[in-house]
Amino acid sequence: LLDEAGIGGLGLSTKTIGTIYGVAGMIALTLGGILGGIVVSKNGLKKWMLPMVFAMNLPNLVYVFLSFVQPQNLWIITGSVVVEQFGYGFGFTAFMLYMIYISDGEHKTAHYALCTGFMALGMMLPGMISGWLQELIGYKYFFIWVMLCTIPGFIIINFLKYDPKFGTKTSEQ
Repeated sequence: LLDEAGIGGLGLSTKTIGTIYGVAGMIALTLGGILGGIVVSKNGLKKWMLPMVFAMNLPNLVYVFLSFVQPQNLWIITGSVVVEQFGYGFGFTAFMLYMIYISDGEHKTAHYALCTGFMALGMMLPGMISGWLQELIGYKYFFIWVMLCTIPGFIIINFLKYDPKFGTKTSEQ
């Protein structure tokens, strides 16, 4: 978003990006998370796992769109960020609930801390090479690569074992 259009970016100022993410993005992220919590509490994590994985990963397509089209219209750019952030908030609900589920046991806090450490590692390691990779292949192919990197997650969720009703709100709550 910051880089000039000539090298594949959108040429936005840091102030504009901060406003887009800090206002519209934060509202969308929060609403996505709230909606995620509501739907899981009604039907359980099992029913919503796949839709939430889609919601978390498919909005990366907006960055493929932005890199190819390079719109200058702030409404289109903001709308794209809103779609991505809402999807992330909605999908992250499943991720957090699954971490809570597998952390159950005698040492819940330690297990949850370990899970969040792996989560951070899963963001940190790709982040360490993302700038280099983007400069090597350009924004268009970088975001296509990001989409391809989501495929293992779609495959792996089919092998996760968990209580289908986990996360469902019970009558005593």
